[in-house]
Amino acid sequence: MLLLTLTACPQKDDDTINCTEIFVSGLTIQVKDLSTNNIITEGITVLIEDGDYNEELTFVSDTFFGAGERPGNYTITVSGEGYMRAIVGPIEVLSDECHVIPQSLEIALTPN
Repeated sequence: MLLLTLTACPQKDDDTINCTEIFVSGLTIQVKDLSTNNIITEGITVLIEDGDYNEELTFVSDTFFGAGERPGNYTITVSGEGYMRAIVGPIEVLSDECHVIPQSLEIALTPN
């Protein structure tokens, strides 16, 4: 899976927009332990919701990715064993002529 946080839509002199064919995630989220400020991933679930749409974010390396090429107003719910659930949002993901404009967040969970 190709994940990119920067996008470009170069414009020619004739006003034709040439978009790249990459897939851009609208949300990238790192989850941290509030008491240690360390990134936590083990047993963490990140869910997003926009109206009737919902998605469990995909985890790669130390980051959760989702809302691929989908603008919207997202409520984010982060949960994990040993932590209090966190609800954040709404977070607005916009788009330009080519792709969504990614929103990157850090969400800190409070240990139980």
